[in-house]
Amino acid sequence: MKTILFVVIILSLFANQAFAQSAYVLPYPSAMPGNILYRFNLVKESLLKFWYFGDFGQFEYNLKGSDKYLVEAKTLFEYQQYLLGFQALANSDDYFIKTLPNLNSAQKNGKNIKNDREVLRNAALKHIETLSKLIREVPETFVWKPEKEKPAVLNIKEKINKSISIREKYL
Repeated sequence: MKTILFVVIILSLFANQAFAQSAYVLPYPSAMPGNILYRFNLVKESLLKFWYFGDFGQFEYNLKGSDKYLVEAKTLFEYQQYLLGFQALANSDDYFIKTLPNLNSAQKNGKNIKNDREVLRNAALKHIETLSKLIREVPETFVWKPEKEKPAVLNIKEKINKSISIREKYL
């Protein structure tokens, strides 16, 4: 009994506490590039775009896409797959930028967007939180050297800062 109490006390002393800025929850990463199912996910994603119709549907589709690619970018950066992570972050930015026009269109059509605007704000906070943690873990730049092509310099931290600034506009 004393041993269990001792272990619980020790674990509680060394437990990391995390304080989230937002209650928004990002999805679990799906199939990643290199996985045989990844191409099927891309096809499914392009087909689902037509399933989400209307202003609110497109808002939801674009926000889900932004979340998905942000988690993908985070995971790829953590595994030092910088080129793929860089591309996934660019995709996340593209989807995130498309969310607000859908809400503005819904508002012009006389729909109440108060709750959706709050969802977008919470998503922006969560994205910024995730990107702020990620920027501490990646190199400033990375030189991608393809086998038979000219090397390319990826300004990773600059890209992450740009992604953060895109999302700050939605707060």
